[in-house]
Amino acid sequence: KRRSVCGAWSVTTENQCFLRGTSAVIQCSYDYPYWHSVRKVEWLKYSSDQRLQVLTSDRFEFVGDKRYNCNLRINNIRHTDEGLYTFRFETNWDKWTSRWPVRISVKDLIASVQPPTMTEGEVVTLTCRSGCNTQTDVQSVWFREGQQMSNIKFKASKEDAGRYTCALLGQDRIQSNAVSLIVQYAPKNVMLSMSPSDDIMLGSSLIFSCSCEANPPVAHSGYSLFKDGHFISDGPNHIISEVQLSDSGQYYCQAGNSITWTGSRLFQSSTTHVNVQYPPMNVSILVDSAEVTEGSVVNMTCHSNGNPPAFGYTWYRIDSASPSVFLAGSGPVLSLSPVEAFHSGLYMCHTWNRHGENNSTMLLLSVKTKDCM
Repeated sequence: KRRSVCGAWSVTTENQCFLRGTSAVIQCSYDYPYWHSVRKVEWLKYSSDQRLQVLTSDRFEFVGDKRYNCNLRINNIRHTDEGLYTFRFETNWDKWTSRWPVRISVKDLIASVQPPTMTEGEVVTLTCRSGCNTQTDVQSVWFREGQQMSNIKFKASKEDAGRYTCALLGQDRIQSNAVSLIVQYAPKNVMLSMSPSDDIMLGSSLIFSCSCEANPPVAHSGYSLFKDGHFISDGPNHIISEVQLSDSGQYYCQAGNSITWTGSRLFQSSTTHVNVQYPPMNVSILVDSAEVTEGSVVNMTCHSNGNPPAFGYTWYRIDSASPSVFLAGSGPVLSLSPVEAFHSGLYMCHTWNRHGENNSTMLLLSVKTKDCM
């Protein structure tokens, strides 16, 4: 560059914008009369009260020369570096400060997810642009929840929801602010649970709870409970305060949100079986013969209702001639063969399952002797 012959002084630069975190170079040139030689150069920044301050941080580096280049490098430029700067130099004869300061702007990368809210299966497009030029994409890499991604255009699934950032290619530390992707989807993993989950006892309480994953969440009225294919109630919870035998059956729940209604589909849990348990009830004794005579064969059967069925039986006889109680046998059937006179008396069946025990009512067995026939 040739020096000014006519003795003009000048500093030439223009307002510039840089991405936060980059190594920014302010382009600058200056001129002075050719018979001068430069002794000192420095950059200054205007403070908030419009005072000139010398740049003291080691992030500021003069990379020009004492001839005509007055470039300034700002390493790892920050938002706090924004403002007005001016260049000043001194020669062996005089000094000069640029007449118009240069305005430095610091912008972030701008990450964009389009559309920001979508239904599962729709195509997502990611764009990364500089805040200094919002019309042009920059070469970038993308991260979801801190993990680098390979595709910037994809069909969204619920797993793709989260926070996204972009960074300059090759400079991962220079990242945008995070943007969120919201993926809406119909209910998934619809589950029906019970409490208690086993040994549901007659007369106890039982709670059904229906849950699922969905976005938007399923509203209270979006849950429905069914028994044996028939609607019972809506809402995520259903309480049976006192379980009856009629509550046994096959239960399932359905869930729906706005995405479900749009597609006219309901999402259903697997079936849960309710098997009401109870100890032996209605214990009775049946005799296979109306008339019992000495020398004949008599079978007495102990009947009961229980869930699970009774698995233990004990027979007792109370002698008709005395109040003594005798152990008469075990098993669901008591067989007397042959019947003798001393078999006369009151008989009782005691039965049990794992939930409890119960006794039959007394049965009077009268044995007719042959002499009476």
